[in-house]
Amino acid sequence: MQELLSTSDRDIETTLDPEQALARVRAKPFDLVISDLKLNARLDGIDVLRSVRELTPETPVIIVTGFGELEKAVEAVREGAFDFVSKPFNISELKGLVSRALHKAPAAPPQAAVRDTMPPALLGRTPVMTGVYKQIAHAASADAPVLIIGESGTGKELVARAIHQHGNRSTKPFVPINCGALTETLLESELFGHVKGSFTGAVADAKGVFQTAHTGTVFLDEVGEMSPALQVKLLRVLQEGEVRPVGTSRSVRTDVRIVAATNVDVERWVAEGKFRQDLYYRLGVVIIHLPPLRDRRDDIPLLIERFLKAACAKAGKQIDLTPAAVESLSGYQWPGNVRELENVIERLVVFSRGSRVDIGDLPPTVTPKPVVLGKRLFDDLPTLEEIERRYLLHVLEQVGNNRTRAAEVMGIDRRTLYRMAERFGIPLAEQPD
Repeated sequence: MQELLSTSDRDIETTLDPEQALARVRAKPFDLVISDLKLNARLDGIDVLRSVRELTPETPVIIVTGFGELEKAVEAVREGAFDFVSKPFNISELKGLVSRALHKAPAAPPQAAVRDTMPPALLGRTPVMTGVYKQIAHAASADAPVLIIGESGTGKELVARAIHQHGNRSTKPFVPINCGALTETLLESELFGHVKGSFTGAVADAKGVFQTAHTGTVFLDEVGEMSPALQVKLLRVLQEGEVRPVGTSRSVRTDVRIVAATNVDVERWVAEGKFRQDLYYRLGVVIIHLPPLRDRRDDIPLLIERFLKAACAKAGKQIDLTPAAVESLSGYQWPGNVRELENVIERLVVFSRGSRVDIGDLPPTVTPKPVVLGKRLFDDLPTLEEIERRYLLHVLEQVGNNRTRAAEVMGIDRRTLYRMAERFGIPLAEQPD
C-alpha cells in the first residue's frame, strides 16, 4: 500500500496498485510517499522508491516491510529512502518519522547499486535487526571508521564483512585479526609488519595487516584487548594514515578503512583508563550495537531453520525439530548467542539417530532450571560483580569444570575465562578439555 500526502493540503490518498500510485505522482507533486516493500504486483516497494526519486527527487519515501532483510535495507538506503521500517511498528513512532520526513532537507541522489549478497548467517526479521541493517547500509555508504559493540557470538565479524561487501572497497581485501588472541609483541608485528632482524625469528621483511589490506578494510576484533602502547600506534594509523613496521623508523603510507569490534563496555573502560578516549572517538565515528539473541527471540526459529538446513546438508541427513523443541530453544537465554545456537543445532544433527528431534533430545545445558538458578543468583540482592562470580561457578559446575565447554557456553574465549576466574579467585580444576 502507498499513502501519498499531497503538497497543497496534505490529504491522504491511498491505493493498492503501485502503477496507479506512480501515475498520481506524475500528475501532481506529493510531500511524502509511504510504500510497503511487498506489493503482490509487478512492481515492489523498491521499484516505487526508484520511480518516485526519478520523478520528484525532493519527495521523501518511507519503506515499510514485514520481511527484515539486509539486502533490501541496503538497497533502499542506496536508492535514497528516508527510512526503512519493520512491521509491526509503533504508530506514534511512525508519526514522528513522518513528521521528520516532512521537514527534512532534500534527499541525496541514489548511490551505486548493491553488488554483493548478504552474509549467510546474518539473519533476522525483528525490528531490532532491521535497525541493524539500516545502520549497516548507512555505514557502507560512508568510509568512516566503524565500531561494532556486542556480546560474543552475536555476529560482529559478519556485520563487518557486510559493511565491506556493500561499500566502495568491496573488490579490495578484507583482512580480519583478533587482537585478543595474540601477545602484545606478536600483535604489533601482525598489525604493522616488521623488518628482517628486528627480533629473533624475523628472517625476512614482512607486511602487517594494514599494508596487506591496502585500499581495503581491516577488521580489528576484540580491539578493547589492545595494550595502551598499541592503542597509541593504532591512533597514529587513524590520524596520519601511516604505519611504522617493527624494527625501523621509516613510516609507510596506507589507505584502509578500519572496522573494529568489542564485547566490552568501552565507555566504562574509557572512564577507568583502560581504553584511550581519543582512540574511542576516532574508532566510534559510526557505532553499531548488536543485540544479544535473547533480545530478539522471534528470530530464533528462523536461525534454527537455516542452521538445521546447513547441518543436515553437511551430515547428509534429513532431520526436523518438533514445535516443542523449537519453543524450548526459543526460551533459552543463549549466553553464547547465535554462535552457541549454531553449535547446538549442528550437535543435534550429528548425534541424532532418527528423523525428528524432540524436547527430550535437547542437551541439558540449553534446558536450564531457571527457578533454582534464579534463587542462587538473586535471593540476597547481590552486586553485578557477585552475580558474574556465581554465574561462572554455576557454568563450571554444569559442564564438569571443562574449561573449553565453559567458555563456549558463556560465549567467551578461554583467555577471557582464565582472566575472569583469576579476578574472582576461582581455581580452574585440571579437567581434560
